[in-house]
Amino acid sequence: MDSALIPKGVKRCPLWQFLLFIGAVGIVLLWGVYAMLLCWFKGLNQTNMNDYYGFALWIWADLAVIAVGGGAFFTGLLRYIFGKDALKNIINYAVLIGFICYSSALLILAIDIGQPLRGWFIFWHANVHSMLTEVAFCLSCYFGVLTIEYIPLILENRQIDKVPFFHHLGHNMHEIMAVFAATGAFLSFFHQGSLGGVAGVLYGRPFAYREGIFIWPWTFFLFTWSAAACGPCFTILVTKITEKVTRKKLVKDNAIELLAKISGWMLLTYTIAKTYDTWYWFTETALSKGFTLMDFYSNNPLYGIWILVAEIGICGLIPAVILITDKGRKNSMTLWVAVILAVIGVCLNRWVMVLQVMAVPVMTFDQWVLYIPSWQEVATTILPVAYGIILIAISYRYLPVFPNEPELNPIEPLDEEETAVESPVALEQELKPAEA
Repeated sequence: MDSALIPKGVKRCPLWQFLLFIGAVGIVLLWGVYAMLLCWFKGLNQTNMNDYYGFALWIWADLAVIAVGGGAFFTGLLRYIFGKDALKNIINYAVLIGFICYSSALLILAIDIGQPLRGWFIFWHANVHSMLTEVAFCLSCYFGVLTIEYIPLILENRQIDKVPFFHHLGHNMHEIMAVFAATGAFLSFFHQGSLGGVAGVLYGRPFAYREGIFIWPWTFFLFTWSAAACGPCFTILVTKITEKVTRKKLVKDNAIELLAKISGWMLLTYTIAKTYDTWYWFTETALSKGFTLMDFYSNNPLYGIWILVAEIGICGLIPAVILITDKGRKNSMTLWVAVILAVIGVCLNRWVMVLQVMAVPVMTFDQWVLYIPSWQEVATTILPVAYGIILIAISYRYLPVFPNEPELNPIEPLDEEETAVESPVALEQELKPAEA
């Protein structure tokens, strides 16, 4: 029965091995679910959040997965709107990764509000003056778009596709996918930007506060820019990890190289913009308020000046240079280095804009306050990772996620003895000399 569900022309591991893997990851998932239930039934006192850290590990994880999930909207934009046909070989996986990231973001928000049964208040009793309301609306709508984009892939399962209704539904949804890609890009632009806008308008937090254009602080555009630059890098990274785990070539090199090249140029321009933003913020905005640069960086290892160097230089400029050069992105080792650094860089940026903003003292009597998350926060942050691994494993096993997999990994033919026994033509040829 299991083999009948596996896509044609591909080979998968034995069912027992697959179930063993799912069970091992499932244990981690259950650990996170247990911590989540503790937070829901006992309240947010299960966390180490306090008056200083109203935003904590969860919100960093939320912003980070939304940023790396940006590969879905940007790859879809390139594929369906700008006509980059080479990306058709990786678009399915980009959508799957985006679906996991955005569903994880909504799960994290459900944990963070403490009372998920009242989550509908966001929509029914919306605070129209809050950027977070706009973020919640766009997140929910874009998750709906990703669900619609993921459904045709489910309908391509061998057994489901045999049902005429589902077969025609999946085909027709493919035909209009450009509409959903454009809608997703529009929604992503605004919710990615609004997440940055929340930080940019924190007047009482000079480390985050930014001037801007009209009503938008610069962080509005920088958040969207960084997600479009680093999201595809995360898609490439997860694809490469999947290839290592499965020991198969799953995507053609031209798709990876094209996505890496575009991502590299996006990352380079973002790094230049981020450098200018930091320079202007320090020399004009912060300095005019009586702050020096080192007022925002402490001697403790969590919030030292190394963060600025790592984010812009090591995790910004270096991967950008690697990806825009032909030799850099075609070399397997340097490609690995580039995409890993880019993903770390965008996660580091979100860490800074969430946690360091809270840690910096803003009053003369304040001091640097360190924050150590509770095990419940750690477990619920790992929960989406385990969930994502399980969904990727199930999708890879039963859905045609990679269109080029049969071509790149042809199933090995039977050996000569098995062919001779099983083939009627071979049997006939063997018998003819004997009859003669």
